Amino acid sequence: MNAAGLEARSREIATALLRWGEKNLRDFPWRGTRDPYRVFVAEFLLQRTRAEQVVPVYEELVRKYPGFEELAGAYPSGLLEIIHPLGLHRRARLLRDAARTLVGRFGSRVPSSMEELTSIEGVGTYTAAAILAALYERPAPIVDTNTLRVLGRVFGMKVKESSRKQRAYRELAEHLVPGGRARLFTYALLDLAAAICTPRNPACERCPLSRTCHGGGGDGL
Repeated sequence: MNAAGLEARSREIATALLRWGEKNLRDFPWRGTRDPYRVFVAEFLLQRTRAEQVVPVYEELVRKYPGFEELAGAYPSGLLEIIHPLGLHRRARLLRDAARTLVGRFGSRVPSSMEELTSIEGVGTYTAAAILAALYERPAPIVDTNTLRVLGRVFGMKVKESSRKQRAYRELAEHLVPGGRARLFTYALLDLAAAICTPRNPACERCPLSRTCHGGGGDGL
């Protein structure tokens, strides 16, 4: 596909996803806020964890530790008591240490660049991209198993787990994100993957991208 064709198709996909997202997004407590602390904590907890599992943990954590300063002063054992239902217990220390970094190095401000965010231990490119989209409308690509599945099917590409690290897929994902609407686009893409473009038995008849989808490209995921 030439550059002009890709640009036109990207606009079509983005427009369809945004329209769908305006009416169909899942309701999670961190999506109703632009508070940097709450968004950061949510995205940190969402790593390798289903959003539905995160909700009660997130709500208890932000209630007990309402800001970066309080979180930075938390004992790991106290955090672990809250976080343990999610597994990945190392996250308790990493989250506390991330809060200390944000307080000490960034003045309790969440950085607005990929480089600064990923310099914080425990924050990888996926989490950083999600934070940049949610807080700053930055078109950072959200590339994981679920979003790759959608891209693979829509563009008729064969994708696999290792595709996440390939530059071509990241560039394609970034190209799709519309300027100034990265937050809604990202949430819509994630929710489409969770509710419609599922690994097995996708609900293609309800998919807003069915008109432009090549189908079948992402069945490996």
